[in-house]
Amino acid sequence: MISYEWRGRFENGEVNRLHAEGFEHRVLDWTGGTGERALARVGLCAARSRVGRVRERCLDGDVHAFVLDTVVAGSARHHGIGTGLVKAATEQARAAGCEWLHVDFEDHLRGFYFDGCGFRPTNAGLIPL
Repeated sequence: MISYEWRGRFENGEVNRLHAEGFEHRVLDWTGGTGERALARVGLCAARSRVGRVRERCLDGDVHAFVLDTVVAGSARHHGIGTGLVKAATEQARAAGCEWLHVDFEDHLRGFYFDGCGFRPTNAGLIPL
């Protein structure tokens, strides 16, 4: 059974392990980055464990929302879960009155965000820090 939770509660350790697996880095403490400033914290539960997460921030006078850190556990990938997470975040941004939803990503995720989630290409800039 899979259920999407809007602003659901996550145990810090769950988020830390999921993020480390999904983004292939050591386990970090993400407590400071998941606070109340986020417009959305859409979580996904399957068999009583967290298997996916996406964060969404609404900035710029609440007109622009940003999708951040879409991640699905390796064992649950390729079943439409990530697309479902982004769809839920999109619906919540729309309901919150945002007019634009932004995302940036690495090249290998183009098909996921453009074909699967409905984003369209735009010009943007990035400075790696």
